[in-house]
Amino acid sequence: MKTASFIASRIFSMSKESLSSTVMRLAITSVALGVTVMIISIAVVIGFKHQIRDKVIGFIAPLHVQAFNQNESMEETPFTFDSTLNARLSSISGISDFQPSAHKVGMIKTDDEIQGVVLKGVGKDYNWKYISGNIIGGEIPVYNDSVRSTDILVSKITADKMKLNVGDAVRMWFIDNDMQLRGRRFTVSGIYATGLKECDERFVYCDISQIKRLNNWNDNQVGHIEIWLDDGEDIQAVNSRLYYAVPPELVSYTAMQSYPHIFDWLNLLDMNVVIIIALMFLVAGITIVSMLLIIILEKTSTIGLLKAMGASSGLVRRIFMLRSCRLLGIGMAAGNVLGIAFCLFQKYTHFISLPAESYYLSSVPIEMNWLYIIILNIIIIALWILMLLIPMMIINRINPSKSIRFE
Repeated sequence: MKTASFIASRIFSMSKESLSSTVMRLAITSVALGVTVMIISIAVVIGFKHQIRDKVIGFIAPLHVQAFNQNESMEETPFTFDSTLNARLSSISGISDFQPSAHKVGMIKTDDEIQGVVLKGVGKDYNWKYISGNIIGGEIPVYNDSVRSTDILVSKITADKMKLNVGDAVRMWFIDNDMQLRGRRFTVSGIYATGLKECDERFVYCDISQIKRLNNWNDNQVGHIEIWLDDGEDIQAVNSRLYYAVPPELVSYTAMQSYPHIFDWLNLLDMNVVIIIALMFLVAGITIVSMLLIIILEKTSTIGLLKAMGASSGLVRRIFMLRSCRLLGIGMAAGNVLGIAFCLFQKYTHFISLPAESYYLSSVPIEMNWLYIIILNIIIIALWILMLLIPMMIINRINPSKSIRFE
């Protein structure tokens, strides 16, 4: 191997003005750009999937339990949340918390505007962790069991459309079970903005006792139960355990089932990444193979001379393979540096922005998964080396007596 390395260092040079030196530079550039694009693609897709998934799950909870005969409307069929159901939920491994909630369809009306919304009733122990990080005005309302609160939390989309500010009084209208129109007066306690348009333009948070009174429910009746999981728990696994634990008149479902279009879109991103990586691999791989073919053709006389001096075809192949691998390594190293540097720059500066109404995020998300990057490098370099073996077969066919005369 030392002999092959020594000869390779003497007969190849990118400093000389020749066709092979130009091709070698192009090959390094192609490899570097290909690796850069691959790393950025993986980091962006992982960032998109995780951040949007966290947004959806943070807003609506990973799992829900509701009445089995629930229809497609937002008007819920109530069920009893008693100590027996509480004990069943508490016994399921993987569940960290669960809270009763309820929905009620209504309309917000001001002097100039009217908008349909879904009133989401929550209790005093509701998990505000996600919403508290998205408050842009006012504060989260405080609810208790003794006094029915009139404070509500509205989204920025609703506040802008209805021209509402923190502290404003607003009247909402509902239709009860007897088809009678009923009105309630509320006060805007705070304004939130999650970036999830489907949720922000629909939901208004209120005291769950308001919905119970509007629907004439008992104190222990609820519309659904939101369930939160321990860190690292698999949603589908916990949902399977939950399915068999709840009474037959209840059913559990996941956040993915609530918003399938969002998660289907995220799954399509995986295919996009596969296509991008495949294209970059082929473009850079073909460039590398073309580079080696050109070098072999340009060095045909040198190959013939080495064979005439007693070098075997295997030694000559090692010479060219060492040079190709060195160029490949330079390109891979440059691509990793450029790709990781770009990802880190975007992650901490949010330089590239996005329209939140279309992508749910205000900037291109980046999440670095070092294991994926290492695996990508190993697979790509292994496949490219295999591709280099194809032009190596030409070396076996070079005859010294015919090639030296072209010197």
